Amino acid sequence: MAAVGRGGTATAAAPGLDDPAKKEIAMKLVSSAENSSLDWKAQYQYIEDIGDGRGYTAGIIGFCSGTGDMLDLVELYTRRRPGNVLAAYLPALRRVDGTDSHAGLDPGYPADWRRAARDTAFQQAQNDERDRVYFDPAVARGRADGLRALGQFIYYDALVMHGDGDDPTGFRAIRERALRGAEPPARGGDERAYLDAFLDARVWAMRQEEAHSDTSRVDTAQRVFLRKGNLDLNTPLDWKVYGDSYHIG
Repeated sequence: MAAVGRGGTATAAAPGLDDPAKKEIAMKLVSSAENSSLDWKAQYQYIEDIGDGRGYTAGIIGFCSGTGDMLDLVELYTRRRPGNVLAAYLPALRRVDGTDSHAGLDPGYPADWRRAARDTAFQQAQNDERDRVYFDPAVARGRADGLRALGQFIYYDALVMHGDGDDPTGFRAIRERALRGAEPPARGGDERAYLDAFLDARVWAMRQEEAHSDTSRVDTAQRVFLRKGNLDLNTPLDWKVYGDSYHIG
């Protein structure tokens, strides 16, 4: 399939973010920002309250007890593995949804999450929910806008942090803010100019929330790739997040 290039001209298609090698890069990039590690598979067991008002943040993509995606994950896991160690927390997860409360979760939930993370069925459930809620929609929306792998990743990282709700700092609002300043390739715009506008809008959204006010995952990572014109997210990649340096060869 041809990709849409600058000015809407068809170009030879390079692999999108859903190419297995590109997807692995995407997982490592997000893990560098979310967990300060390229070993994203080590994050199935991760869980803590980072004080951002979303309750517990956990797993490979930062599922949150206060935003519904953790509840959806545990429900999926329980359908696949009835009687699992997290199933007993489902009533509490339903009650705390939309809040930062730990009511009904403490003290045992973090330890039980880590126990569940040793189960390959729970690991697969995390993979599947990540793809359903964040990765697949980002790739589809990016492709519809005529974006290549870097743009699809930029969308994915924004969806991971901001979600796709109706609030003014959600993904949809960020994209609409960007569209006020530039057109995507699918509308005849310049890909680099549009992505620059999107990252400007993303930085604005991050700065509205203290927990996300460090914008280095944009400034010293995604913008680095964009300024180099690496729109296909080709390796080698060198970037920094929170002052730490990372490399993918």
